[in-house]
Amino acid sequence: MTANGWLQIALYCVLLILITKPVGGYMTRVFAGERTFLSPVLRPVERGLYRLSGVEETQEQHWTGYAVAMLAFSFAGFVVLYALQRLQAVLPFNPQHLDAVSPDLAFNTSVSFVTNTNWQSYVPESTMSDLVQMAGLTVHNFVSAATGIALAIALIRGFSRRSAKSIGNFWVDMTRCTLYVLLPVSIVVGLFMVWQGVPQNLSAYTDATTLEGAKQIIAQGPVASQEVIKMFGTNGGGFFNANSAHPYENPTALTNLVQMLLIFSLGAGLTNVFGRMVGDQRQGWAIFAAMFVLFLAGAASAYAAEAQGNPLFAHLPLANIGNMEGKEVRFGIANSALFATITTDASCGAVIAMHDSLMPLGGMIPMLNIMLGEIIYGGVGSGLYGMLMFVIVAMFVAGLMVGRTPEYIGKKLEAKEVKMAMLAILCLPLSILGFTALAVVVKPGLDALANAGPHGFSEALYAYTSATGNNGSAFAGLSANVPFWNTTLGLAMFIGRFLFIVPVLAVAGSLASKKIVPASVGTFPTTGGLFVGLLVGVVLITGALTFLPSLALGPIVEHLALQSGTTY
Repeated sequence: MTANGWLQIALYCVLLILITKPVGGYMTRVFAGERTFLSPVLRPVERGLYRLSGVEETQEQHWTGYAVAMLAFSFAGFVVLYALQRLQAVLPFNPQHLDAVSPDLAFNTSVSFVTNTNWQSYVPESTMSDLVQMAGLTVHNFVSAATGIALAIALIRGFSRRSAKSIGNFWVDMTRCTLYVLLPVSIVVGLFMVWQGVPQNLSAYTDATTLEGAKQIIAQGPVASQEVIKMFGTNGGGFFNANSAHPYENPTALTNLVQMLLIFSLGAGLTNVFGRMVGDQRQGWAIFAAMFVLFLAGAASAYAAEAQGNPLFAHLPLANIGNMEGKEVRFGIANSALFATITTDASCGAVIAMHDSLMPLGGMIPMLNIMLGEIIYGGVGSGLYGMLMFVIVAMFVAGLMVGRTPEYIGKKLEAKEVKMAMLAILCLPLSILGFTALAVVVKPGLDALANAGPHGFSEALYAYTSATGNNGSAFAGLSANVPFWNTTLGLAMFIGRFLFIVPVLAVAGSLASKKIVPASVGTFPTTGGLFVGLLVGVVLITGALTFLPSLALGPIVEHLALQSGTTY
């Protein structure tokens, strides 16, 4: 580890804190329907979209109506994206004349992008045409992100409203998020990316001759437009197979910093939105602090693991520089460890280093981040509503300790809210551990693993962790583009997205109908260090009780083997 590495991490942290309040303030005005500096341009567009689609802007929905609208929209998006892939060979904007995508891969990719996972079992530049990349994948990068943010806003309304029957209008929330938040930033930062060297064209691939005289095909396409929303919407699916390690996606240190800020900006900003909407910004900053503690612990652990290097190479001359396997020299160890932590704290999944080449403990940190539910700023929307489920559990534990009904921000947390929160939290390990157990005992699952022993187990465990957590990153040794893995990973993505969301909306509806209870002498304070410590403790204990045995079989055993000089 170096002082320069820690300085880069510190700079990122400072910038993240500085942008949180402005982003939160702007988003609060957008979802409240207040005027913003973009209203003169976008408000007529917004009203026109409502008229075309028959949406009544002022008509709000019960939580069940909100859920049905979200599920119907997601299903329609799945069908359209599946059709685009299956018909790719006969559709325009296919300069490489790529064939139709196979049924199992089309299913996997459709579920992946609808659920904001962006798991890619294929090589994008040689599988998907420009039309599918733009009209299919990039469009879902926008709308899947907007869906997650809309759900978070609906849950916040549940906490902030009193004796209400509705939690907002899904169509209005999604439209405002796309128009006022996602599109403007994507356009502006997309131009910045082009300036930095990211391609944005519809050209055929370029045939080049290398210095050695060999022939090389250099992929071209609408990269910049997809790159920004890929990060800003915590989608993660890249135009190129190498993702953000590719110099056409992430050419400079400056673009790398901007991309990392894009990943966390909306998740961090939503904590401020929460504080503003419930009438006490300290509540939002307390949740931000809990996330920040977990983030720093993960980043420091990953950096330490990668900086130490592989003990089996200790006798080599360059062993003291740390583990550079699978990393880009232009980014180095500190930025690679930081990026790996950020992309798995959020449901992004973009990479600038190969996670399969991380040291065992360095690879365990990204895996653990996803296992915890990606609640450390997290995916756009999903990070906040996931953390609020843990808040409900934490307040329930606090209530048990003092012998009174738990409450949070003036709302009594009764049996229904606690049950729904636990149902949402526990559906994730059920999918992760269940599918992993299946994959490591059946032949189609085992055949796709490139490694035996604990690292092979880690490949399978990481894959289902990533799919269920709607992350999309992977240990690259897994050959996942086969029917068994495409199907089971698709099912895991579905469970991780929709079986989590429905209980969250049920909690939102239940809380919205409750009255506000005035604080009393016995009310547990939720704006200070005690609350932050309790919340962090509940998150870590829940993760340890649920996933420690599986981690012990994979990265922990692998770490102990390396330290003892054992190979397998």
